[in-house]
Amino acid sequence: MTLEQLRIFVAVAERGHVTRAAEALHLTQSAVSAALAALEGRYGTRLFDRVGRGIELSAAGRAFLPEARAVLRQAGHAVQALDDLAGLRRGELTIAGSQTVDAYWLPERLARYAQAYPGVRLKVRAGNTSQAAEAVLAGDADFAVVEGVVTQPALRATPVGGDHPGLYVAPGHPLARTPPSLGALRAASFILREPGSGTRAHAEAALAAAGLPVDALDVRLELPSNEAAIAAAVAGGAVAAVSDLAAEPFVECRRLVRVAFDTPPRAFTSLVHRERSPSRAAAAFLELL
Repeated sequence: MTLEQLRIFVAVAERGHVTRAAEALHLTQSAVSAALAALEGRYGTRLFDRVGRGIELSAAGRAFLPEARAVLRQAGHAVQALDDLAGLRRGELTIAGSQTVDAYWLPERLARYAQAYPGVRLKVRAGNTSQAAEAVLAGDADFAVVEGVVTQPALRATPVGGDHPGLYVAPGHPLARTPPSLGALRAASFILREPGSGTRAHAEAALAAAGLPVDALDVRLELPSNEAAIAAAVAGGAVAAVSDLAAEPFVECRRLVRVAFDTPPRAFTSLVHRERSPSRAAAAFLELL
């Protein structure tokens, strides 16, 4: 069994398609098929079932996939260790970023790091706060930067920045004109991010502190991004809870108005695994933050 065979197996398993895996790996379809056949033949185990014109993981393939991923992660760590010895002239760094951080705060810092260490390849895994934390726990990211509160004992959280989320409505909405009463907020329709989002958790906490727990809200939409929540709010009729960073361009062009409702600022934090030593590439980025 070779690392190349493992890489091919994982690529096909993740895409469910030999041709798409070959394209992603810059290999020919025949080379990918041959590698899978050699792996299955060597161990006398069928890893994929051919179903119609497609393929699916067999029971053995599903059991083998996490083991193959673990071996590839460990091989990546070994490569990273050698790259570190080269003084950051080469290397790879994977950062998990929650959506607000990833879209509005992290890019400037990524650009500064890339300029300082052009030999280090940067990858960003986007998701919400919970997904970013899980990526660090699983070893799929070197560290994460999130806007939500994470209480995993295995992760160490360090403040690195922050923003100020708020409630936003279209200019014609009644809440755009005057500071809202508790009754007006209770009567309003809300657009919230999906469960697991740091932005949602922050909005829920602020509203609950004002006497409006989430189960008292009329939540009409749960959307998976700031951009989707803002687009729905611009269409009118509902209150969106999003970061000022995301809403600012729409406020400037008078497509959104910030509701006069006090919400506290929040911190962005980096998350690292307490039991894993950061690579030199990761340590340099955390120092930049």
